[in-house]
Amino acid sequence: MNWVNKSVPQEFILLVFSDQPWLEIPPFVMFLFSYILTIFGNLTIILVSHVDFKLHTPMYFFLSNLSLLDLCYTTSTVPQMLVNICNTRKVISYGGCVAQLFIFLALGSTECLLLAVMCFDRFVAICRPLHYSIIMHQRLCFQLAAASWISGFSNSVLQSTWTLKMPLCGHKEVDHFFCEVPALLKLSCVDTTANEAELFFISVLFLLIPVTLILISYAFIVQAVLRIQSAEGQRKAFGTCGSHLIVVSLFYGTAISMYLQPPSPSSKDRGKMVSLFCGIIAPMLNPLIYTLRNKEVKEAFKRLVAKSLLNQEIRNMQMISFAKDTVLTYLTNFSASCPIFVITIENYCNLPQRKFP
Repeated sequence: MNWVNKSVPQEFILLVFSDQPWLEIPPFVMFLFSYILTIFGNLTIILVSHVDFKLHTPMYFFLSNLSLLDLCYTTSTVPQMLVNICNTRKVISYGGCVAQLFIFLALGSTECLLLAVMCFDRFVAICRPLHYSIIMHQRLCFQLAAASWISGFSNSVLQSTWTLKMPLCGHKEVDHFFCEVPALLKLSCVDTTANEAELFFISVLFLLIPVTLILISYAFIVQAVLRIQSAEGQRKAFGTCGSHLIVVSLFYGTAISMYLQPPSPSSKDRGKMVSLFCGIIAPMLNPLIYTLRNKEVKEAFKRLVAKSLLNQEIRNMQMISFAKDTVLTYLTNFSASCPIFVITIENYCNLPQRKFP
């Protein structure tokens, strides 16, 4: 039992940039800028989808879930990375590493399933348009979203438990930007073949099967779009599906190259870059892809800004009116003691003069 306790370190040392401190400033600026854009973009999509009644559809319900997921996905890693880049001791506590591992796995697995659910929504909307409102009813949308989140977190519990049960024998130097399964498995002092096989099998379930279903769905979607007579209808269909297809390509492409490719001499550094892209760059690009290619989101955002400006103008007018009424009420109450002063003020404000006894 003592050997097991000693094998668990109190903290982990992140080796990235440890031997190259002159490279810290550019990544810090890039990560901070990407994080700010990610927060602003995803919060905007969530707010617009919630406030604008025209966006209360299954498509934007799932898009709001994706934005929330990307927001949490980035927040689980980037703040700690920024702190480590600024500090000379680039460490993370054992509890922080466990939390980071669990959240990163849970949200990544959830996104795998959620993108497949969003593809199913587009498939029904284009291939079964007359039955869309019947099939994609509110209850089914909630069930599909809940199933994605529950499955993702269940997978994270399973994989995190398997990874953390491996004895580390005092090893605590993680050659990565953050705590991730492949990086932690390399610290183990026992054979990890079984864990790597389990990781590969689960990656097939959460990556290859959904992406296969997505490709099959898009084959039917393309056939259905080509049968549309109007060019405007084809353009709108390809526009909504094109944004989703770009996001799918970015996410699944990086995830498959990270978890399903065989190890090679260059896979070490490549895995770090792919993890950065999947955990930082992709969540930043997703809102841009959906807003720049989606006319409905841009119009809803304009309506939201116009409504906010109008409400602010109304509040300013109400404050001016309230201030004016307050002043006039005070002057009216003051008229008995100083009528000459009140007459002067009424002349200045172009108000009807009153006769005093």
